[in-house]
Amino acid sequence: MPSVFRQAIALDALNALSANTVIVRLGIVFTAAGDDWLQATMPVDARTHQPYGILHGGASVVLAETLGSSAGNLCVDNSQQVCVGLEINANHVRAKREGVVTGTARAVHVGRSTQIWDIRIEDEQARLVCTSRLTLAVVAAGHG
Repeated sequence: MPSVFRQAIALDALNALSANTVIVRLGIVFTAAGDDWLQATMPVDARTHQPYGILHGGASVVLAETLGSSAGNLCVDNSQQVCVGLEINANHVRAKREGVVTGTARAVHVGRSTQIWDIRIEDEQARLVCTSRLTLAVVAAGHG
């Protein structure tokens, strides 16, 4: 399968781009990529807990949107276009109190005006914690 990405994936550059954002504050780190997928980890600790001591669903959604939006922007010429979130949904399947979750975004549709990404968030035993679908709009750079 040919890569959906238009540019080489430099994980160090993606992580550097996250400086001074919610991505860094939540401890999200890009860790791996393939021809049609991007992966990142996020700790499950005080930064990502809700008041009852389990992973906050909103933190899972931040991880999902971070992965899908970052992957989407690797599919376009960023001097001309950017991808911005249009719609996201998430189903929280399993509670998680501690450790690390790993999210993987996979391309479903990479079109000229929209993209769709499936994001699967798993625990250390590859058990599903959250599944999400993100729709991105592809817009002219500077008009997001």
